[in-house]
Amino acid sequence: GAAARGATFSSCSPDFGVQGVVDRFGQIEPRILFTADGYYYNGKVVPILDKVTEIVARVPSIEKVVVVPYLQAGDGAGDDLARVRGAVAWPTWLAPFLPGPIDYVELPFDHPLYILYSSGTTGVPKCIVHGAGGTLVQHLKEHLLHGDVKPGDRVFYFTTCGWMMWNWLVSGLA
Repeated sequence: GAAARGATFSSCSPDFGVQGVVDRFGQIEPRILFTADGYYYNGKVVPILDKVTEIVARVPSIEKVVVVPYLQAGDGAGDDLARVRGAVAWPTWLAPFLPGPIDYVELPFDHPLYILYSSGTTGVPKCIVHGAGGTLVQHLKEHLLHGDVKPGDRVFYFTTCGWMMWNWLVSGLA
């Protein structure tokens, strides 16, 4: 979706600490943050809107926070969202958009597709920008030649959206 409109995508896993997210997103100055309201881990419910509130306070470029109601039933538009600057529930944000053909933006081969990060073991994680064309060619090569993935196959790799394997897995849709 981001690539279709010419936007650059970056992600951190919901289990990252506040500083880990700020170290990454503070460098790239995102305008929109999509987040879940929490996650489940080891049979436990882990709400994260407190962390999101702090992240938004520390990354001033964030203008809108779209919250997916993963833990909270219904539309997710509870009192919790009121404390997050610029927050809107996913169903509310999505409501004005009708399904239909996508108006793709034509971009150059090397247009930034997404930003990944180094591990951060030697200081603040470094941004690693990946171009759309090169990434697609590389991932198709890996899926087709190395993984022998063919139309109709199912590909599963257990990962979070904070690791580069998530991006690799998503490109399997190509």
